[in-house]
Amino acid sequence: MIRSLALASGLVFAGSAVASEDYYGTLEPFAQEAVYFVMTDRFVNGDPANDHRDQGGARSHPELRTFDIPLSPCDGQVGNIGYLGGDFRGLLDNAAYIHDLGFTAVWLTPIVDNPDEAFTGGDKVTCDGFLTDRGKTGFHGYWGVNFYRLDEHLPSEGLDFAGLTAGLRAHGLKTVLDIVGNHGSPAWTMPVAQAQFGQLFDGNGTLVADHQNLPPGKLDPAHNPLHAFYNTQPDLAQLSDLDADNPAVMDYLVGAYLQWIGQGVDALRIDTIRHQPLAFWKAFADRIRAEHPGMYMFGEAFDYDAAKIAPFTLAENGGISVLDFPMKQAMDEVFGRKGAGFERMAPALQLEHAPYANVYDLATFYDNHDMRRLDADDAGFIDAHNWLFTVRGIPVVYYGSETGFMRGQAEHGGNRSYFGQARVDAASSSDIHRNLKRIASLRRESPALQRGLQLDVELSGDVAAFYRVYQRGGVNQTALVLLNKGDRPQSMAVSDYLQPGRWRDGFSGATQEVRRQLRAEVPAHGVRVFFFDQPLTRPDLRARLSGLMAH
Repeated sequence: MIRSLALASGLVFAGSAVASEDYYGTLEPFAQEAVYFVMTDRFVNGDPANDHRDQGGARSHPELRTFDIPLSPCDGQVGNIGYLGGDFRGLLDNAAYIHDLGFTAVWLTPIVDNPDEAFTGGDKVTCDGFLTDRGKTGFHGYWGVNFYRLDEHLPSEGLDFAGLTAGLRAHGLKTVLDIVGNHGSPAWTMPVAQAQFGQLFDGNGTLVADHQNLPPGKLDPAHNPLHAFYNTQPDLAQLSDLDADNPAVMDYLVGAYLQWIGQGVDALRIDTIRHQPLAFWKAFADRIRAEHPGMYMFGEAFDYDAAKIAPFTLAENGGISVLDFPMKQAMDEVFGRKGAGFERMAPALQLEHAPYANVYDLATFYDNHDMRRLDADDAGFIDAHNWLFTVRGIPVVYYGSETGFMRGQAEHGGNRSYFGQARVDAASSSDIHRNLKRIASLRRESPALQRGLQLDVELSGDVAAFYRVYQRGGVNQTALVLLNKGDRPQSMAVSDYLQPGRWRDGFSGATQEVRRQLRAEVPAHGVRVFFFDQPLTRPDLRARLSGLMAH
């Protein structure tokens, strides 16, 4: 079956003399990257000596232990809310694995010191519970008690954070540090006050804030200096909520994060960004970039409405990009069990009249640690990756997804399960892994797929066809991407906006002379990418691209 996507019109041959114009989606340097996201404690235990398996759990108080705390099964999977041993050594030992998979950056969860006991307050953990924290530990890193000190479960003798970032860089990987500016650790509802919970310490180990196991409404920041860091209204569960209006809070956070950035951080991921006001993030970003000009930052504004998350990206609000939640929602519907057609992706792309400062700078993803993992079969993961690594945006993939690890599982099921060295070693036998490596490696070498302007030809049913165009500073590359998420091969023919001339197959390197139409067989759940490596001359294509540049 031949699928014609459009009729030819207005052709101009490649040899025509036409002045070259600039076409690109973004000039953000970090848009060249592809990010592998690890929850460090759950990746690989490279050094059992830093497990601290006896921490918190004296025989008289086993409920306070922090290592290996399994939950009752959820959907047949046993979640765990204790530390499980993943560390810097396990990450660095597998840096070559991550780079070989096609990634160029690693996002790791917060590295700062977290409490040394399990939390005794809060609400009981349930399978579908969100922000239910009773019995949990800070294995995830988001319950900071000293933002200037490494959590003891992460470093090893001879390997601190600076050593980790240097080691990753030696393997061709940049470091994205996950940071928190909204809260510290759980702070109240404990039957008996626990050390560190609701407290903050500075770089010298001095106590600078203490919730004192009081609910926010009973704090007295006007008269008790140890309450001054905190808000008097609750926000997320029982977390100590930082006061954005207190300059000492900003000084504390900026000082801590400048310390870690100085040890080799290339970009920041900001947790719970919408829980602090825009002015706070503008001031924060300005201070960080005063020391590290141009640093790329992206935040987690957990909302599927683009209009609600876009304001963070605007220059007047700090110019902080965001995780693309609207795209995530669409990907779940298209590549998950719902099986929606590619037309569902069109509105999520926001290629024209988008509310963002630049939609091409968004971090794109289909799942992470705060939601159910993508519920799809192997073909669904392959299709998702073929899309993620060819469309606009900076792709982010959660650890284990290269094999479909714990697919469909929520936080208290298997979402945050331990991956481990054995699974890393076996990953290459997975069809998902093999296909991800193929498309991620192609993107790593392609300026068009990294930063090119996107022009859609068709998004319909099981097929998608679009161009990515990067033409600037003597670099000229146009990619034609053909996707098929169906169970049968598709013979596809593209003529709309097609530039005549020599096109090469991105995977095989074979070339073909094209005049009016490019035909290709696209395998079931497959991708074909063709490159044109000369300046564009076709008038209607140039006009359309110029129109997109204006948006």
